[in-house]
Amino acid sequence: MSADQLRVLIVDDNADQRELLRTQFRKAGCVAKSAATLDEALASIRVEVPDVAVIDLLLGVGSGWEVRERICELVPEVAIVISSVLDESDYPSSDDVLPKPFTGKQVKGLVARLRARRA
Repeated sequence: MSADQLRVLIVDDNADQRELLRTQFRKAGCVAKSAATLDEALASIRVEVPDVAVIDLLLGVGSGWEVRERICELVPEVAIVISSVLDESDYPSSDDVLPKPFTGKQVKGLVARLRARRA
């Protein structure tokens, strides 16, 4: 992994969405891992702390709000990005947003913004 590669943790209960996001972040030059639940996300963070957590709000087990809260408690330095079909006015506080549906161009723009903040 090079120094400019962002480590991204994707938290989404939908396998297709996880794979799509993982693919788009990898195309944008990131190292991407994924989790389907809060427990999986926390287990992943215990192994390796990501630079960014991309969180879907509507999870099958638990909620994205809870995932966000727990990640912020455990590792407050992780940038939080909310990705959801909900209206952005319903999103909790975050460092950035990636509303669904999204495009590869939007993911690349998000990565550029996140890298600029790290510099």
